Amino acid sequence: MDQATQTMIANLEKNSGRTLARWIKLVQDSGLAKHGEIVALLKTKHALGHGYANLVVHMMKQGDAPAPAPGADPADEWFAGDKAAMRPVYDAVLAIVKKFGRDIEYAPKKGYMSLRRSKQFACVQASTKNRVDVGLQLKGVAPAGRLEAAGSWNAMVTRRVRLENVAQVDKELAGWLQRAYDAA
Repeated sequence: MDQATQTMIANLEKNSGRTLARWIKLVQDSGLAKHGEIVALLKTKHALGHGYANLVVHMMKQGDAPAPAPGADPADEWFAGDKAAMRPVYDAVLAIVKKFGRDIEYAPKKGYMSLRRSKQFACVQASTKNRVDVGLQLKGVAPAGRLEAAGSWNAMVTRRVRLENVAQVDKELAGWLQRAYDAA
């Protein structure tokens, strides 16, 4: 578990008076199953902020899933099978980001890599066997060309770029990534 998540869990208990386990039990007892419904319940009925409500749902849904082996790369799983051809695109995006600085936290989620500084600034996902999506937190930047509105794709980002080959991991994408990184 990454340091940011551990800090959030500690602050959840400190601020709410309930442990994460108690929040998860409360959600399980509610009978709700959909992510959005559970978040809404926690926010409206229990006055949790969105970040804490989302944390509770994500941790509950992780359940007893085994942690990846030390040193294991979660992208190996994301790019297995018919998505394997897209792995070089993912690797090229991460190669750009690694040049930005040592303060980047790589936080693997269920199906994507969250890239964080003080907050998430981007994410990279193996969306289909023919596409990798890069989500960017770019408030105030209008969608244009291949920089599109993220819509409901991922609520943690404002923009999305769809990549179908390594050639699309270019200076333009690097500029958007840098801008998102600088703002985080």
